[in-house]
Amino acid sequence: MSSLSQSHRILFLNTLAFTICFACWTLNGVLVTYLVDKGIFNWTIVETGWLLGIPILSGSIFRLPIGILTDKYGGKIVFSILLMLCSIPLFLLPFADSFWSFAVLSFLFGLVGTSFAVGIGYTSAWYPQNWQGRALGIFGMGNAGAAITTFIAPTLLNNFSETDPQNGWKILPVIYGTVLVLIGILFIVFAKNKINSGVSKSMKELMSPLKNIRVWRFGTYYFLVFGFFVAYSQWLLPNFMNVYHTSLVMGGMFATMFSLPSGIIRAFGGYLSDKFGARKVMYWVLGSSIVISFLLMFPKMEIFTVGPGVLSATNGIVTEVSAEAITVNGKEHKIHKKEISNNDDKAIFPVKNSWQEIVVKQNQEVKKKELLAQGVTQIKFSANLWVYVILVILIGISWGIGKAAVYKHIPEYFPNEVGVVGGMVGLIGGLGGFIGPIIFGYLLNYTGLWTSSWIFIFIVSILCLLWMHRTIINGMRKKSPDFTRDIEHNH
Repeated sequence: MSSLSQSHRILFLNTLAFTICFACWTLNGVLVTYLVDKGIFNWTIVETGWLLGIPILSGSIFRLPIGILTDKYGGKIVFSILLMLCSIPLFLLPFADSFWSFAVLSFLFGLVGTSFAVGIGYTSAWYPQNWQGRALGIFGMGNAGAAITTFIAPTLLNNFSETDPQNGWKILPVIYGTVLVLIGILFIVFAKNKINSGVSKSMKELMSPLKNIRVWRFGTYYFLVFGFFVAYSQWLLPNFMNVYHTSLVMGGMFATMFSLPSGIIRAFGGYLSDKFGARKVMYWVLGSSIVISFLLMFPKMEIFTVGPGVLSATNGIVTEVSAEAITVNGKEHKIHKKEISNNDDKAIFPVKNSWQEIVVKQNQEVKKKELLAQGVTQIKFSANLWVYVILVILIGISWGIGKAAVYKHIPEYFPNEVGVVGGMVGLIGGLGGFIGPIIFGYLLNYTGLWTSSWIFIFIVSILCLLWMHRTIINGMRKKSPDFTRDIEHNH
């Protein structure tokens, strides 16, 4: 078998396993939302945030050690063991009866999230430098596994619960566990082990890249483009159900529309990074993340404020008061009535409505310029569902391209430590996926705004862009100080 077709076979196996792992990793987003929605468990918003985050935490923290093990022992061994071990807590999940037992098992099955570090090291060991961006981009398409869960799991949960509303959900984790075992067997039978040849063996040498500030910078970008992708692929479901009153299945469909394109486009992101350079791609990604999160910050809201009122033109007595007018000494003052419109929810832009409320009575004496009717202005912003969905899909696509761009940087700067550096960057990114739902939960509790999460994302996007831009400017100053001086003198 030619070496490239052998590489492609490993890439296929890797991507398949990673897709399934990713589907398991984001299982709690649907399962916990369902259990709370149906009242099977009475967890608070903050507890729900923790349960969404815990599997993401364990899958992130252990990325670094698992990345090191992959560099040392090869991907076949590590991946096979990982798939088998993670199926066990999924088989035990139906027996969980409290927040803590659910949390512990979630922590254990969350280790499937480390599959990313295994796959990155294992894939890059099989491909030459000029193929790295594409290969890692294709492998990263496994992120679309999040879409499998949001797409299929709500329907399965509803079907299983028809006959047994209280315990039907328990079949789902068992199915997930079974699929992990099957993929594990596939791996044992068909994969071939390979260790990255340039990898140093001592722990100290392995950990040395972590002293490099660049690793932490890549990690911060990944915190945004990957961490918030994971956070949102889970957070969108409760978001849609609360704000737009969608059903579990419909909310799951919308969450799928976010995570599926974002996962698939990653391969295209790898291609763009190979063609135009990862840095240029990152500028576009961070810029679009700032713009779109800004547009998503505006909540569904209604504002009442004081509008234009009606003042008396003369001194005198109020002789007549009707819904349309107030008469003072024979002079009529027109009043705007409140009009109720039913199509405000379809509107894309805020809708303004003004009317006046009468504050005087018949036979009352009034002075000139005295208020007869107070103005009220209502501004209603419906945060149109379809506009929201489209913006969410766009930011997902932008992050998907960004995920590939970040990982294109790694083999360029750290060719022999892809597992370790990839593991570390993945760890920081994964922490975004863990902290995300928890921060979103606290922000929602504190502000009462579902869109407070987008405000947070907007701030992080700006910080990433500023850090990247500053690094590049400083780099240019070091590389070509004369050029920088010329610019400053000429302008």
